Amino acid sequence: METETLVLAQEMDFSMWALFARATVTVKLVMLILILASVWSWAIIIQKHLTFARARREARRFDRAFWSGEPLDELYQKLGPNPSGRAEAVFASGMVEWERSHRQDGALIPGAQARIERSMDVAIAKESEELERGLPLLATVGSTAPFIGLFGTVWGIMHAFIEIAEAQNTNLAVVAPGIAEALLATGLGLLAAIPAVIFYNKLSADQARIVGGYEAFADEFSTILSRQLDTAA
Repeated sequence: METETLVLAQEMDFSMWALFARATVTVKLVMLILILASVWSWAIIIQKHLTFARARREARRFDRAFWSGEPLDELYQKLGPNPSGRAEAVFASGMVEWERSHRQDGALIPGAQARIERSMDVAIAKESEELERGLPLLATVGSTAPFIGLFGTVWGIMHAFIEIAEAQNTNLAVVAPGIAEALLATGLGLLAAIPAVIFYNKLSADQARIVGGYEAFADEFSTILSRQLDTAA
């Protein structure tokens, strides 16, 4: 009897596709959800790496131009009011408010410093929101995927026990397939969750550093404008 059971178990296909094909409809839906979540997470991870790399390159390029000694008015004229770079957009927002704060006679409207700082803060907030887009989804996948996979496992094991009861047979050939199908759901849940959590933490730190660079530049630019305002006064 034991030899016959081992032969039956060896003849069974335990490949990923076979386990998926033998699973119940509910477990199949759970697996499909987890696979889609994993693919979506990797798409966000790749897209964010490319976006952050471009943002860092733009920031380095603009930093060199800003500190090159070129007059800020000329630099602003080259970039225009709506530049494509993120760091450039923060600079342009401050320069737009700087120009708006001048009267026709050349005098400054009171409160220019505060308005310029608020304008740059708004620009930084917009860029931060854009850089952060997609990261909450990674956090959601990282926190929920293991539980979704566990649900599939519990459902699969329950179905396996029902089949065992109906067959009134607890040999390996009856028990193993159902347990393996159920555990595959947990494995897919972890496969989706682990990269999502790791890259969410990394990308969140990268996003914070990039935004911190924008904030540092805004402070430096505000200091430069403050000196000019004091000189004009």
